[in-house]
Amino acid sequence: MLLDRLFRPRPAKLTGRALYSKVVDQSRRPAIYRDLGAPDTVEGRFEIYTLHTMVVIERLRAGGRQAGEVSQALFDAYLKHLDDALRELGVGDLSVGKKMRKLGEAFYGRGKSYDAALEALPDKAPLVALLARTVYEGADPAQAPALADYLLAQRAALAAEPIERLLAGEIDWSAA
Repeated sequence: MLLDRLFRPRPAKLTGRALYSKVVDQSRRPAIYRDLGAPDTVEGRFEIYTLHTMVVIERLRAGGRQAGEVSQALFDAYLKHLDDALRELGVGDLSVGKKMRKLGEAFYGRGKSYDAALEALPDKAPLVALLARTVYEGADPAQAPALADYLLAQRAALAAEPIERLLAGEIDWSAA
């Protein structure tokens, strides 16, 4: 009964929003910025949100049609959040479209680079280089290996997560 309710799939849009909320909560953990040295800037936060969103989307890829719908809904929630954030930062309505297009291109570019870096595993060097180039751009990349380890721990935790939990909008992030 309780487990049935916990694992009951919700409409994709609601699940995508719930997962994005979990991404945001995890991305805002102070340890990511304090201990892993991710820049606590607009750009740094964009990169951290993007990494967490990509790792969840990656996990959903193997989950079938419903997971694909949830993945799209998660991506849509991510984009809506970026659009809202730009507007809150005072970006004018006429500029938001251009900036969103650039952010969308950045997301897809990061996704392709992320996939290539993961294909190189167990060699972590491409992933560390990607994180140094993106997350730590203009900052000290000395913590890029630690962020790579963190990201791989999150990826492993998600891989161990039953797809039904994700389809119910739940994520158990790694304590790493």
